[in-house]
Amino acid sequence: MTSALLDVAELQVELITAAGVVRAVDGVSFTINEGESVTVIGESGSGKSTMAMAVLGLLPDDLAVVSGSVRFSDVDVIADPSALNKVRGRTASLIPQDPMTALSPVHTIGRQLVEAVRLRQPGMTKKDAQERGVELLHLVRVPRAAEQVSRYPHQLSGGMLQRVLTAIALAGEPKLLVADEPTSALDVTVQASILGLLLELQETTGIGILMITHDLGVARLMSDRVHVMREGRFVESGDVESVVDTPRHEYTRKLLSAVPALGPWDEDQL
Repeated sequence: MTSALLDVAELQVELITAAGVVRAVDGVSFTINEGESVTVIGESGSGKSTMAMAVLGLLPDDLAVVSGSVRFSDVDVIADPSALNKVRGRTASLIPQDPMTALSPVHTIGRQLVEAVRLRQPGMTKKDAQERGVELLHLVRVPRAAEQVSRYPHQLSGGMLQRVLTAIALAGEPKLLVADEPTSALDVTVQASILGLLLELQETTGIGILMITHDLGVARLMSDRVHVMREGRFVESGDVESVVDTPRHEYTRKLLSAVPALGPWDEDQL
């Protein structure tokens, strides 16, 4: 029996805005076990990314009120916010949404990798950290990794930057990856390679994955279990086959019906 890497219970997030208090996440609960992929899917504005940021304690204290329970192993980071310093980048790491803006444009790829490695292992020498950075780039299938460390983010493609972000997330040797729309800014062929990379990493390392997406194709490929989110709540949850193939909730059926489908081939219309 696998142990839970993440156990979220009755998580609620209220955002303080100029127009008043908005309940962005309304009492969601889920678990992620070792080696398991769990996907939260929903339209833009459903609260899925806000939920992920709340799990990692990345929402600003003056703008968000978070309640409920978020337990990494036996540590509740809502009850003990100071424990987040031991969780983030170690037990759990984030792969952010937009590879074009998530990296510093004025520092090389190598410098940003070295910083991530030395945060995890402060006693490591700069040379050893540089070598570890190259190893991580090899791990995420970046070609000519030793050459890429001297490049700046603008010199790499979106797909390569997404691989670099994945390498940085892995620098802390986490047990859980939180992937917030990791392929939304990429074309379909690059999307497939990034998702294949995540599945390969999971197979070789046993890492757990929390995937945030609006793409049902991504959910079908990546997930063991799926939670469908609408207006801050889970309206349907279950294993991926049952949710995608035989959805029970009307909202889930509408999401599925919105997926484009190829029609019959008609040569006369060419």
